[in-house]
Amino acid sequence: MTIDKQEMTTSWDELPATITTYLTAHQERDVATAVAAFADDAVVTDEGNTYRGRDGIRDWLQNAASGFTFTTEFVGATRLDAVHVDVVQHLEGDFPGGVADLYFRFTMDGALISRLVIEP
Repeated sequence: MTIDKQEMTTSWDELPATITTYLTAHQERDVATAVAAFADDAVVTDEGNTYRGRDGIRDWLQNAASGFTFTTEFVGATRLDAVHVDVVQHLEGDFPGGVADLYFRFTMDGALISRLVIEP
């Protein structure tokens, strides 16, 4: 992870509470708690697909990786500015390839997530 002068590495405990709540709920497949972390008009992009609004995000969360079992581990995070936070999660499981490091790129709108892009 390359850090430029404006970026700051961030520990799990220093992340916005909404992000840690979402990541924990996503791992535990607690859809209701995960959806509550998003703004009404939030947008999520994952695996090249875009999901809009809480209903679209709820559908995505209910179906994303539903056929796989995996664990996630926090690797690190970078606060890019006041509203952008990138989190790296290490996944291991029975999905194709078996291991992956994914970037969860959050954009915050106050205390809620307005945009999330998940990518390798």
